[in-house]
Amino acid sequence: MSVQVVSAAAAAKVPEVELKDLSPSEAEPQLGLSTAAVSAMAPPAGGGDPEAPAPAAERPPALGPGSGPAAALSPAAGKVPQASAMKRSDPHHQHQRHRDGGEALVSPDGTVTEAPRTVKKQIQFADQKQEFNKRPTKIGRRSLSRSISQSSTDSYSSAASYTDSSDDETSPRDKQQKNSKGNSDFCVKNIKQAEFGRREIEIAEQEMPALMALRKRAQGEKPLAGAKIVGCTHITAQTAVLMETLGALGAQCRWAACNIYSTLNEVAAALAESGFPVFAWKGESEDDFWWCIDRCVNVEGWQPNMILDDGGDLTHWIYKKYPNMFKKIKGIVEESVTGVHRLYQLSKAGKLCVPAMNVNDSVTKQKFDNLYCCRESILDGLKRTTDMMFGGKQVVVCGYGEVGKGCCAALKAMGSIVYVTEIDPICALQACMDGFRLVKLNEVIRQVDIVITCTGNKNVVTREHLDRMKNSCIVCNMGHSNTEIDVASLRTPELTWERVRSQVDHVIWPDGKRIVLLAEGRLLNLSCSTVPTFVLSITATTQALALIELYNAPEGRYKQDVYLLPKKMDEYVASLHLPTFDAHLTELTDEQAKYLGLNKNGPFKPNYYRY
Repeated sequence: MSVQVVSAAAAAKVPEVELKDLSPSEAEPQLGLSTAAVSAMAPPAGGGDPEAPAPAAERPPALGPGSGPAAALSPAAGKVPQASAMKRSDPHHQHQRHRDGGEALVSPDGTVTEAPRTVKKQIQFADQKQEFNKRPTKIGRRSLSRSISQSSTDSYSSAASYTDSSDDETSPRDKQQKNSKGNSDFCVKNIKQAEFGRREIEIAEQEMPALMALRKRAQGEKPLAGAKIVGCTHITAQTAVLMETLGALGAQCRWAACNIYSTLNEVAAALAESGFPVFAWKGESEDDFWWCIDRCVNVEGWQPNMILDDGGDLTHWIYKKYPNMFKKIKGIVEESVTGVHRLYQLSKAGKLCVPAMNVNDSVTKQKFDNLYCCRESILDGLKRTTDMMFGGKQVVVCGYGEVGKGCCAALKAMGSIVYVTEIDPICALQACMDGFRLVKLNEVIRQVDIVITCTGNKNVVTREHLDRMKNSCIVCNMGHSNTEIDVASLRTPELTWERVRSQVDHVIWPDGKRIVLLAEGRLLNLSCSTVPTFVLSITATTQALALIELYNAPEGRYKQDVYLLPKKMDEYVASLHLPTFDAHLTELTDEQAKYLGLNKNGPFKPNYYRY
């Protein structure tokens, strides 16, 4: 806002306002008009004391006697200089302050004359006077502002600390915890974090419309009544919405984490508080990981009849350690490349004695979660851990499946130079047609700035590759399995490991070269950041429907093999998410449906259609 500046001659006619001599209760937004006051507004050369009062120029402008709509329309209003010009308003006079607090005018010949005494008058926003009067009278503008910002900081800091497992070094296995109902059948980092986890779950519910719709549509029927589901997935707010949906549909659930770094401690606490037996915390050891899975499974008087797995570890554990329990399972739902691969191996060997649903290769998982989720979360994970800039960086992405496609698209859009490695000629041709250079890893390993694996395979990046990388090369994995990068080969005496921040390590060679290893080669996005909730709603709904399908299928429909989700179910999952976009599907006429040989209600594509 412009502030009118007056000459010394006119100073006697204009009431001057100062903040001095006002009591604390009167210290409300006002603006002094003297040159000395303007000089006092300027911050010191070093940027000033962060605790000092806000400069007057930044305070809300005061409305003086000549202000208001009428003054704004006067001819002089358009000529009022800005506050930054106030020091130069009168070149013939300088202001000095008398010892008694008054002001003096100094003319060019050195004559000093006393300036007219000013009248101290408090000025407020006319339309906000009532609002200011409601504020505490003993709190000035600075302290009030600071108290508000401080409370925001405290709130943020409190929430942020809940995902940090370093605040308490005591292992959850050594703690005796109970929820508010006295139940102790869980093992989480800190049950007291439940309230904050509940808030995160409520936020996730807003972005998971299909699961919420599924609760409403099927809750009365209880299609999972009698189901005893043991699960092993990432324990995040999105998973919590899925678990509570399964509970609303009648299932009993016990849960462990499929990744030692991806658990949100506050969410695990919220689930435990709600009565779910959850065994997981962020930063588990390898021994903790298997202990948690065993605690989920090995419970007296509780026989699971359904498995929801991500990676195959839970299925493998029950198959190896509890074979009699495994034979009583009605169905397995698996959502990862790694886990599906292990199921196919069991099936091929004739050892899979229960039907299993391959959710990973369902359209609603493969074409949405794998692609769109990774397209957004790869950048998030890299930014949070390294604060790097992507423009101009050389990146090699190992694997051009849906995950690789998402990673490459995001990095290319940010200005990175992207190379791709592939074993499949079809995926390789897709990479070439999308504008990426297809290479062997050995050809570019010395020059690239970032190496990203997303193949689901093992030993994609070997110690030989790691030895040849340039200094400060970033190495990370976007596939589920932690076997893609040969991290074990880096744990040797000649290499030094240096923890930089959570989930970020420098591995230093004897000559001083170092690489930046993220999440110790485990899944980057869920270990180091978060993933878009909406796209996980699609996957979670697919998982829920697969469980319902296997649990309620009549005997003989599914044999002891691995199945894809029925096409009709894929289409149903997609349709549940369309209302979010206010999307309107076109309906076939009877004539059109007959011409295409389709049912008007679908399925609309054959099973072999690739999308």
